[in-house]
Amino acid sequence: MSTVAAAPSGVAGTASALRRLYFVRFAFAIVWAVVLLPMASKINPVVATLLVLYPLFDVGAAVYDARVSKGTGSPVLLYVNVAVSSATAIGLAVASASGIPAVLRVWGLWAVVAGLVQLIVAVPRRKMGGQWPMILSGGISVLAGGSFIASAGADDPALSSAIGYAIPGAIFFLISALRLGRVSKGE
Repeated sequence: MSTVAAAPSGVAGTASALRRLYFVRFAFAIVWAVVLLPMASKINPVVATLLVLYPLFDVGAAVYDARVSKGTGSPVLLYVNVAVSSATAIGLAVASASGIPAVLRVWGLWAVVAGLVQLIVAVPRRKMGGQWPMILSGGISVLAGGSFIASAGADDPALSSAIGYAIPGAIFFLISALRLGRVSKGE
């Protein structure tokens, strides 16, 4: 049995596939944040694993997005996101051994680059509907990334800012998924 998603036909098919993806991304981010929250004061093997898992999930989401949205534009930037998120997962694994400031620097750089990619991918998709939350999320991600990098130099840097990044991102995915519902139903 094949688990490879076939590219949906037309804008409504793509919107429907993206809607499902955005609901999954919402749920993942919320669960990830809830699990990490009580452990965010220090890095241990579980925290390091959770930190690496987040960009790896982004890799899978970008691959799925590229497959289902081929008919609506070039997936090149989504594959750039795959490469960046894969490198980030490796970077976070290494940075976890160095402490919270190193993790925040890697996380921040990833937030900046991934936010730019999200923004650039979402702008042409706005005709599809449901993309304004993705545009806003991409822009906010760029700003948040800068703040993570800056906060790495603070007296007592905290991983809780990563949780604060995941929750609004989840909400933007939820809003976008709900807005895409109209398009996927052909309204």
